[in-house]
Order: sequence, then structure tokens, then C-alpha cells
Amino acid sequence: MNPLSKPITGLLAVWTACIAALLFAQPAAAEVQCDAVPSAILGHSVSVCVSLPPSYATSQKRFPTLYFLHGLFENERSWSDRGGAQILDGLWAQGETGEFIVVLPDGGKTFYINSFDGHERYEDFFISELVPWVDRKFRTIAAPAARGISGTSMGGFGALHIAMEHPDVFGSVSAHSAALIPKIPDPLPSEGRWGFYAKVLQAPFGSPINNEYFDRNNPLTLAGEPGRFRQLKLYFDCGESDRYGFEAGARALHEKLRAAGFPHEFALRPGDHGWSYLNQYLKYSILFHWQCFAQVGKPAVAAAGGSR
Repeated sequence: MNPLSKPITGLLAVWTACIAALLFAQPAAAEVQCDAVPSAILGHSVSVCVSLPPSYATSQKRFPTLYFLHGLFENERSWSDRGGAQILDGLWAQGETGEFIVVLPDGGKTFYINSFDGHERYEDFFISELVPWVDRKFRTIAAPAARGISGTSMGGFGALHIAMEHPDVFGSVSAHSAALIPKIPDPLPSEGRWGFYAKVLQAPFGSPINNEYFDRNNPLTLAGEPGRFRQLKLYFDCGESDRYGFEAGARALHEKLRAAGFPHEFALRPGDHGWSYLNQYLKYSILFHWQCFAQVGKPAVAAAGGSR
């Protein structure tokens, strides 16, 4: 027997194991934790899922945070169930973005505002209870520049509204296919697209819909006073064939911001609405927020935030 055969065989086995590990190793993925946030403001708890980046468990670093607001008829698990988590994991694996926390609250059908009748003060809960809860429970960088908000459809409306109203909390905002309606007709049609709008808008904006309250909360109205959120970084897009016609509202927002000289990123893209659209274009808002987060002066804010 060749005395060298045993060492060579052992070395080949090691090489084979290493190559197999490289070929079959799965890239690290986010860990999603779901919980319920108690709310004295709402009088009930709110379900929320939090996506923690791959290195969260193995480091003591603090991370930027992105709040992602779901659309109508969805919930806090839609991000994981419909493809958002996979898109973000893919961008991490490809090195296109750094790591950050994603917060996914259940917004019901609230449009993420305080309801006209005062029964569902979701916006107050969001700012006064949810954001502080996240910063206490997780290792966030608790500064506006390291905190972004995004959303789709109803969630796009909510993200734009909350960011424009609270630039002291959020430094960046994005929206896909935001439910932007330039003007509610009076009288309101009961059939077709407007019949659908009437049903979903009544809970947050009054039954019948209070046009003044709707206008006051509409991002298209808030965009008329960009001095209130002059430091906010803003990106939004919409499908050219959006089945709800929200591309008209997206164009109107773009024109209003452009007329005011407010810097922003806007795109109309081929596609419809919902996750068929997001699965193609969600990456653009993720990259936008990462570019914003990457500019954060880490030494200045590293001591902020909560711990876990």
C-alpha cells in the first residue's frame, strides 16, 4: 500500500467537503419575529412582525429601521407571504444593500391615519406607541435619518401621510402604487371604481365621507406645503396600467412637488397593482432607503436606540 495514499485520500475528502459546502450553502436570511404591541391609545393590541437582518443575532450592532405598510385586505404577514422577504434577502445576498430592520405592522383598513370619528387613532398609536416600542425592544439607531417608512397602495398613502406629517420621526419615505386620489367627486358615484372607493374610505374618513377631512389628510394636500418636511427624502412609483387608476394621483403628486421645487424620485413603470407589481419593483424602494441609511453618521447616533 502506498504510504502517501491515506493522507492524500484524507485531503481529497476535506476538499470535497469544502466544495460541497460552498455549492450548497444557503445565504443567510432574515429572522422574522411576530408579536403584539399593546396600545392604550387604541384600546387593543396590534399585531406586528419584525424582520431582523442576518447578523442581528451574532453582533451587538445597531441597525437602521424601515417600516413597511401593507395594502388594503392585507396584514403584517403579507411581506413574508407575498415575496417581500425574499426580495430583500436576495439583495443582501448579492451585496446590493446593507442590513437593516424591517417593521411590518397590521394596519387593518385604517389608511394609517386617525379616523374621522376618533374611534381608531392609528396615527397616534403609530408615532407615540409603535415606534418607541420598536426602539426599546430592538437595537435600532433611533434617529430620523436612520428611520424610513414605505408602503404599497393604502400603505403608500399611509407612508406618505405619516412621513410628511412627522419628519421629526422619519427621514426617508417611499411609496409604490399609493392610493392617491386627487379629488372626491360630490355627489359620490355609487357604482364602479368610485363605488368601491366609497366603501373602503368610509371607516377612516367618515360615513358619508367627509371631504374636508379627506383633503386635510391627503398626501396630495400635504405636498402643497413642502417647507414642513424640507429634509425628507422621497421616492415613489406606480404602474402605468394600475387597475385603480392611481397613476393619475402619482403624476399629480410629482407635478405638485416639482412645481414647489422639492427634490424627489418618481417613476411610472410598466405594470398593474399589488404584489405582481411589487415583485418587479420593490427593490427600487429598498435600494433608495439603503442609500439614505448609508449616509447616516454612525458615530453621532450609535448610542441611540433600545436594546435587546
